[in-house]
Amino acid sequence: MNSDSTPASAPAPAPALDLEPAARRISGLLGAIDDGRLGGPTPCPDYAVRELLAHLSGLAAAFRDAARKDLGASTAVSPDSALPVLEDDWREVLPRRLEEVAAAWRSADAWTGMTRAGGVELPGEVAGAVALNELVVHGWDLARSTGQPYGAGEAELRSCEALLAPADDDPDGGSLFGPPVPVPDGAPLLDRVIGLSGRRPDWRPGS
Repeated sequence: MNSDSTPASAPAPAPALDLEPAARRISGLLGAIDDGRLGGPTPCPDYAVRELLAHLSGLAAAFRDAARKDLGASTAVSPDSALPVLEDDWREVLPRRLEEVAAAWRSADAWTGMTRAGGVELPGEVAGAVALNELVVHGWDLARSTGQPYGAGEAELRSCEALLAPADDDPDGGSLFGPPVPVPDGAPLLDRVIGLSGRRPDWRPGS
């Protein structure tokens, strides 16, 4: 190498987490949801299926923009500020937003620096983990509410488990979603994650 040569910059490392499988699973659930199911209950006490779908649409847009560092109205408002309203064209809008949020977090730059989601400033790597967790847990909510099977990959679930686990100094404290629900020893990893999110893994409509 000549003395005046300069090494090329190393490429940014690929993101450790991929949101696409979780996003695709949600999109795969939508075809079975007819208008008659929109008023049905969900594991989220304040949401019927229509509000859960609206929440998913809003969070997909918010975390898409958080990944892009496009910090505007979508990233400024807490999801608890008002009951979400489902768009009339949600069958077109929601799958597109799910594709967009997965694509946005495939950029290594999304996981660096600071960003904002739900009105909260947080590091990109934390925002990405939160986005994945939202897709995994609310994907389970939607599947369970509409009587459809649901599974998730181990890497996704391990990330969610780490994010939701109570702090050592507050083992009974709540996660992003609420106080954890105990699950039996030896329960599947998905059940443990759902319990950590404050839900009963055996929840069914009407239970």
